[in-house]
Amino acid sequence: MAFIDSTVVNVALPALQSTFRATVIDVQWVVESYGLFLGALILVGGAAGDLYGRRRIFVAGITLFAIASAACGLAQTIHQLIVARAVQGFGAALLTPGSLAIISASFPEQERGRAIGTWSGFSAITTALGPVLGGWLIQHASWRWIFFINLPLAAAVIAISFLHVPESHGATKRLDVPGALLATIGLGSLVYSLIESPQLGWSHPRVTVTLALAILCLLSFPFVEARAFSPMVPLKLFRSRIFSAANLLTLFLYAALGIFFFLFPMNLIQVHGYSATAAGAAALPLILSMFFLSRWSGGLVTRYGPKLPLMVGPVIAAIGFALFAIPGTSGSYWSTFFPAFLVLGLGMAISVPPLTTVVMGAVGQEFAGAASGINNAVARVAGLLAIAIFGIVMVDAFAVRLDRQLESANVPPLARHELQSNRTKLAAIEIPATLDPNQATELKAAISSAFLFAFRLIACCCAVLALASAATATLLIQTEKSQKSAAMGAAGIPAHRPQS
Repeated sequence: MAFIDSTVVNVALPALQSTFRATVIDVQWVVESYGLFLGALILVGGAAGDLYGRRRIFVAGITLFAIASAACGLAQTIHQLIVARAVQGFGAALLTPGSLAIISASFPEQERGRAIGTWSGFSAITTALGPVLGGWLIQHASWRWIFFINLPLAAAVIAISFLHVPESHGATKRLDVPGALLATIGLGSLVYSLIESPQLGWSHPRVTVTLALAILCLLSFPFVEARAFSPMVPLKLFRSRIFSAANLLTLFLYAALGIFFFLFPMNLIQVHGYSATAAGAAALPLILSMFFLSRWSGGLVTRYGPKLPLMVGPVIAAIGFALFAIPGTSGSYWSTFFPAFLVLGLGMAISVPPLTTVVMGAVGQEFAGAASGINNAVARVAGLLAIAIFGIVMVDAFAVRLDRQLESANVPPLARHELQSNRTKLAAIEIPATLDPNQATELKAAISSAFLFAFRLIACCCAVLALASAATATLLIQTEKSQKSAAMGAAGIPAHRPQS
C-alpha cells in the first residue's frame, strides 16, 4: 500500500489537473502533503511502535491509511484531496517503519535475512507495478480507483495482523513530541512558502510569515533535540563525517529523483500524448534494472568498498538525467526515453547498495535503527523540498518561454492575457475557445515547446544534483580502511564494519 501510493499518484497528476482544473501548485500539494507528514513523522512512527506495541501502531497506521484513501477517492475538490493525502501520509508514517520492525522481532536471526529479502522483493514488485496498475485504472476507470484499491488490501492486512502477527515492543521510553512538532511545522511552513511564492509573490505576508516561521522552527530543532530525553534524531550520529556525508549524498540524489518523477509523467501525457498506462510503464526499465542488478552491485561493494561505486554510480545517473533533456516532442519511446532510463537505472543500481552500506557501517550496531530511519527520512524530505524548490524553477522557466512564444504568435490580446494568467497550469493550460483552429494549433505547439524547454532545464538540474552526490562521495567519504579508524570515538559510537 505505502509503496504503491508513493509512486502511482504522479501518474494521476494530469488527470487531477483535468478533473479539478488545477494548477501545478495544486497538484504539488497533492504530492507534498503526503510526503510532508511521512517524512517528518516516520521516525516518531517507529518510536511509537517501540513504545506502544509494533503491531498496534502498524494496524493503527493501516486503518488510518485506508480511511484517508477512501476520503481521497471521494474528494470533490482539490483541497479535500490535499487534506486527505496529508492524513494518508500520517498513516504511512505509522505503518512504514513498523513493517521491518515486526519482521525483525518475529523471525529468529538465521531466518531474518530471508524474511527481509522477501519484504524487499515485494516492495520492488509493487514499486514497479504500482504506476502500471494505476495508469490502467486511470485510463479505463477513474483516478479515484488508485485510492479505493487500498481498501480491500487494508482489510486483508488488518485481518492477517491480528491472526498471525505477535505483538512486540522496543527500547523507546518516551516519544519526542516537541521534536516532531518542530519538524512538521518547520518543513510544512518552508514547503508552503516555496510552493505558494510563484502565485503570491515573495513579498506577500503569507509567504514571508511562513518562511520566517520555518527558519525559526528549523533553527530551533537541533537545540531541542540536543536536550531531548529520547530524541527522534540523535545528533551525536552526525559527529561522524561519513554518516553526515552519506546523508548529504542521499539528499542530493533523492532530490533529483523526487522532482524528476513529479514532472516526467506530465511530460509524457500532456506533451507527448502517452496514455496513463504507457506513462506508468515508462519507468519500468529503471526499476527492473535496479532489481536485477542489486546483487551484482552489492558484489562491487564487497570487492572495491563503498566509495568507488558512490563516485561512479551518481555520475552514470547524471548522464541518464542529461539524456532526458535530448528528446523533442516526437520520436518513439525506444529511441528517446528507453536508453535514458537504462542509464539512469544502472547509475542508481550502482549507488544504492553502497549508500546503505555506508550509512549502516558508520555507526555502531546499537544505533543501526536510528541511522537507517534518519537516512530514510532524509530521502523523503529531499523529494519534498525538491518539488517545492524546483517547482518554482519549472513555473518561471515555462512562463518566460511561453511569453516569448506568445510575442511572435498571432494571438488576440484577451486570449494572450488569459493564457498568461493561467501559466501555473503548465502544459494543462486550456486553449481559449474564441480562437480559430489554426491559432489553437499554433498555441498548443507553443505551450508544448515552453513545457519542453522548462523540463529540459529541470533534467539538467537533476544531472547537476547527481554530480553533487558524486562530489560528496569523492571529498567526504573515506575508504574502508580509513572508515574503520574514523573519528567516531568523539561521538562515543563504536565503529562497525560495513556489510553489503
